[in-house]
Amino acid sequence: MLRRIAVVGSVLLTLGAGTAMAQGGMPMGGQGGGRGQFMQRRVERLLQGITLTAAQQHQVDSIVSATSAQMPAFTPGQMPDSATRAHSRALMDSENAAIRALLTPDEQKIWDTNVQNQPMRRGMGGGGQ
Repeated sequence: MLRRIAVVGSVLLTLGAGTAMAQGGMPMGGQGGGRGQFMQRRVERLLQGITLTAAQQHQVDSIVSATSAQMPAFTPGQMPDSATRAHSRALMDSENAAIRALLTPDEQKIWDTNVQNQPMRRGMGGGGQ
């Protein structure tokens, strides 16, 4: 049940990004347009307090681009079906695990804290990787 709430929260955040994009709130462009920008901002929040090396940043950018390209499109105002929500959650979990694997043990501790403090996870018992 808690997992379902986390998935719905994730989808609502994604839908909100899509709605804002459709209303002109987010610029288009880049890989995945608004989705790519949403994914990039999400990862930036998870990397708060972590200073990546140039090599790490390049790898993170590649992971985010690849995930964004696989993320299903959402229609503003229309709730995605359960299979689409599950696919989106699996992609984000995979992205989290791939990025976490690039980090040093000290950086992983910060990452784990940031994952736990995500608004959609806080208070929902959500895990991370």
